[in-house]
Amino acid sequence: MHPGCTIEQVYLYREPIDFRKAIDGLSALVELELGLSPFASALYVFTNRPRNKVKALYWHRNGFCLWQKRLERDKFAWPRDDTGATKSISLQEFGWLIEGFDLWRNKPHETLHFGAVA
Repeated sequence: MHPGCTIEQVYLYREPIDFRKAIDGLSALVELELGLSPFASALYVFTNRPRNKVKALYWHRNGFCLWQKRLERDKFAWPRDDTGATKSISLQEFGWLIEGFDLWRNKPHETLHFGAVA
């Protein structure tokens, strides 16, 4: 992303898109299909059907920016549950996703609840 650009929210669009879509098509999808503002301090992230490419759209001061990454091997992990058209993640989680981590398969240690120590 552009240095100094403030991203407050990251939205992953769950369904694969036609990767011929560019800024106009993606910003229209954000506004008309998702009901979100493409001008918000947000990053809108899309993938293709094989999940080897992602596109990220965001607004910076006076114009849209479109960022793309293509994997030569492997696939991006993507949310699997069917609740809603988007999945919100943090900017840090987006960085992990781009690095190849599966955010939905990683599980934290089990939470333990004890009544006493002795």
